[in-house]
Amino acid sequence: MGEFPVAIGDQVAFSKTVGESDVYQFAGITGDFARVHVDEAFMQTSPYGRRIAHGVLLVGFMSTTSTMILGQRGHTNPDEVAVSLGYDRIRFLAPVFIGDTVTVTYRIAEIDEVRCRSKSKITVTNQRGEEVAIAEHILKWVTPQSRPARQVAAE
Repeated sequence: MGEFPVAIGDQVAFSKTVGESDVYQFAGITGDFARVHVDEAFMQTSPYGRRIAHGVLLVGFMSTTSTMILGQRGHTNPDEVAVSLGYDRIRFLAPVFIGDTVTVTYRIAEIDEVRCRSKSKITVTNQRGEEVAIAEHILKWVTPQSRPARQVAAE
């Protein structure tokens, strides 16, 4: 594989103001029309006082940063593809409201060169600097020689 595509400490950040259209479009795509996301009158009577963005929408923003980290070092091996093996320890720590600006920070925390994987720590904060979500993410670098057996057998 040569030089590993990322290094411990590599970091990127992505910021986005969560708009009403983001919440409604996400609800439409996923079919999650829970009242906490789309019913303003109902949520005005709740302890939150307003609608809350989908937590999984934040995971989508986390995915944005995993893509961003791939371009940071200019790694261009055409025979190598990075794929997500998933997110672990996802926690939604505080609500994200329509109009909040969130910043997702993605930092490479571990590298396993033998298994061609990296593990990253993800923190999501709002415009007040409060942590609203955290997670870990695993990326794997795959080459034609390391394709899963079921892929090779299908060819």
